[in-house]
Amino acid sequence: MFKYFPTNYPWNLSVCLAIEMGARMGEIEEMCAPLIEASKAPDAEGVAAFRKTWEHGADKLIALAEEDEARGRMISAGDKLGRAATYLLTAERLQGHDAPGRIELYKRFLSIFARGLKLANESCVRVEIPYEGKHLSALYVPAENVDGPAPILVQVNGLDSTKEMKYRVGLPRWLAQRGVASLVVDQPGTGEALRLHGMHARYDSEHWAARIVDYLETRDDIDAARIGMEGVSLGGYYCPRAVAFEPRFACGVVWGANHDWRDVQKRRLEKEGSFPVPHYWNHVQWVWGAKDMDDFMEIAENVHLDGILDRITVPFLVTHGEKDSQIPLKWAHRTYEQLVNSPMRELKVFDEKTGGVQHSSFDNSANAGAYICDWVAEVLNGRVS
Repeated sequence: MFKYFPTNYPWNLSVCLAIEMGARMGEIEEMCAPLIEASKAPDAEGVAAFRKTWEHGADKLIALAEEDEARGRMISAGDKLGRAATYLLTAERLQGHDAPGRIELYKRFLSIFARGLKLANESCVRVEIPYEGKHLSALYVPAENVDGPAPILVQVNGLDSTKEMKYRVGLPRWLAQRGVASLVVDQPGTGEALRLHGMHARYDSEHWAARIVDYLETRDDIDAARIGMEGVSLGGYYCPRAVAFEPRFACGVVWGANHDWRDVQKRRLEKEGSFPVPHYWNHVQWVWGAKDMDDFMEIAENVHLDGILDRITVPFLVTHGEKDSQIPLKWAHRTYEQLVNSPMRELKVFDEKTGGVQHSSFDNSANAGAYICDWVAEVLNGRVS
């Protein structure tokens, strides 16, 4: 794990995620160098400083992109805007949910991200999925070199990720090369669903997952018999739960098993394990719509997979980083052990040989992501060569 800040795991996690999304080391150095002392400061003061320098880094790129665009160099402009959006999102992710200007920062990020996609002519489009009188937003990436309806992997967030983060890390592009389309969704409790529409997380993930499958069944470019689902981090709970109760999924994958999130919360109260974001307890209450800590802990009692996984009767891949400091490796073994009725279950632990040993392989996603994509392509009849 790349540790720019000696004492601040959430900030190091954010920097590593930015690198995986395509950040450049020179730009990271310029944004992070002024923050060494701030990384030791209390959350509110420290994250305000982080936002200032990373937003400034984004502003520099946006100005350069405008110069490119004025000269008709649209691909270069789009590339710079893509990185600027990554830096804005990285800054936004660390803020408290009620921090002044957070929603405005998020909306600006969405605008810059969308502009970057368009100028760079990336094969990725935003779609909206009807959901309870509103919509869930998602990014759709088509499969490459496929005749007729393609298989697809639905990809869902963890506690604090967004669809744009998952897109930039690269899974949709790697899947497209293998003949598998992607739908990366901001499900309730994440991204736009939480920030712009007030949709809180819910433990019965099949509720929203079913609406996603309903939507995919309306698309003539998708083979409805070959819809898989992947979840990262807390998505390692959402995905198995959804696949267990929604029979239309053809396979499932977790990138970081999260078998018993209720236990993780209890351990975190005892100061065990690393927090993914500052202001953690306020964040989880916001995500789940809890009134207070007691209410949140009561909600968390539902967030586990015991007694559920024997319902899964499709292929399932469980992956986990050997040195995951957020979710103990034992939970990956528990998930695998309980997939007793899966006709093709596999446990893959990413270790020093493979790389990607940290939580959901945020330290090195390329090899781990390739393994996941190859497995999905083989199961859904894509291609691996």
